[in-house]
Amino acid sequence: MKVLVTGADGQVGSEVVRLADDAFTVSAFDRRTMDITKRDDVNRRLDAVTPTIVVNCAAYTAVDRAEDEPELAHAVNADAVGLLGDACAERAIGIVHLSTDYVFDGRKDGPYVENDKPNPLGVYGASKLAGEEQLRQATDQHVILRVSWVFGRLGRSFVDTILRLARERAELTVVDDQIGAPAPAAAIALAIRQIAATVAARKDVWGTYHFTTTPALSWCAFAQRIVTLATQSGLLESAPVVRPIKTHEWPAKAPRPLNSRLDGHKTTSVFGPRQVSWEHHLRGYLSSLKLNAPESTVPPA
Repeated sequence: MKVLVTGADGQVGSEVVRLADDAFTVSAFDRRTMDITKRDDVNRRLDAVTPTIVVNCAAYTAVDRAEDEPELAHAVNADAVGLLGDACAERAIGIVHLSTDYVFDGRKDGPYVENDKPNPLGVYGASKLAGEEQLRQATDQHVILRVSWVFGRLGRSFVDTILRLARERAELTVVDDQIGAPAPAAAIALAIRQIAATVAARKDVWGTYHFTTTPALSWCAFAQRIVTLATQSGLLESAPVVRPIKTHEWPAKAPRPLNSRLDGHKTTSVFGPRQVSWEHHLRGYLSSLKLNAPESTVPPA
């Protein structure tokens, strides 16, 4: 299988690239080598690679900054996705596209299923929802995979932010009324590989799916677990106090959904990967930081 990955320098894209082998050959592109907002660039890369499937991990993900840059967010998260879909449809190429829990308003009492009505609260979520809609209009051969609370080796994830602040402060304040499930980038990448293998063999499984992990918890509880495990592993000399606050006490420009829980049963039943424990991956990530750190020092976040 030949796979073209966009956003290959991001958290999920880089993990998809790491899965490459003889059965899953990957052509990786970042924003410097493939501008998905430019039709000529997209067409040229697709024609050169002739992939079996495209995995679109490219996105504008600055949730708060999107409130000030709606045109840019929409260009990358919506128009470019429609452009990719059109180009794939012209060549009969399938596409797997990452979306987000932010397409929902977080007011549901329980995990969101795929056919729940979206209602994004901010520009970022609205741009991602518009991308979903443009992709559906462009091609039937798509899998839209919604994910939430992603963390991984690259970028500045919540885990990295908490580790950095934990080394700087004796007390952290983290919201405890936003609930979700952290999604390890490596686990998402494994799910994407399984999805790609399945759609190559079956043509009746295109559509929208949710990826999730267990268990669900608040951002505050997640931060507390990060601090505890990092202290136990020696990444932190001492554990700061992690104090809960409410969302209205946190000065964020963009509104966030209070409930980001996604129901992953459809994904599991169709593609097979069972729901994984985010803590297993968190322990592995912290161990990798410890392994790569100079002796008696803490690696920079």
